[in-house]
Amino acid sequence: MHALKKNRPLRRIVLASAATVSGMVMLLSLKPHSSPAGAVAVPAPSSSSSASSGSSSSGGSNSSGGSSSSGGSSTSGTKTVTGNTIQTRWGPVQVKITLKGGKLTEVTAVQSPSDNPRDQEINSYALPRLRSEALQAQSANIDTVSGATYTSEGYRQSLQSALDSARG
Repeated sequence: MHALKKNRPLRRIVLASAATVSGMVMLLSLKPHSSPAGAVAVPAPSSSSSASSGSSSSGGSNSSGGSSSSGGSSTSGTKTVTGNTIQTRWGPVQVKITLKGGKLTEVTAVQSPSDNPRDQEINSYALPRLRSEALQAQSANIDTVSGATYTSEGYRQSLQSALDSARG
């Protein structure tokens, strides 16, 4: 006799209930992408000897919270500025720019989400594209990289804050 024969409906009910409970346990045991500790604002490292840094925190996603440091060297009009730390859903994003004669010559990601291998994979292709676009556009008016929406938005905001500090 087969276990799920129609003359044994109670056995079918027990098996369906057990499958449902097992499915719910597996669903509830999934871990979120980031831990609550990841939502804490991280102070930016000082990247130039004459840089000053301050920090403030913000609990909202995609909001500016962190530090802005600017330091420039007077040799041949070269200025290096670090933008605000932008807290995104997956972690902080911060860029540092170099201007020579008012022209954007270098953009470097100081901070980017890197808590897990997936973040690292996304940033390995997104950050070079964002850098290239910023250098080509000479502004923060750059396209979002598909698959890296939050990182792109944080990069754009940090870049704009650095440009505002350098040119303002």
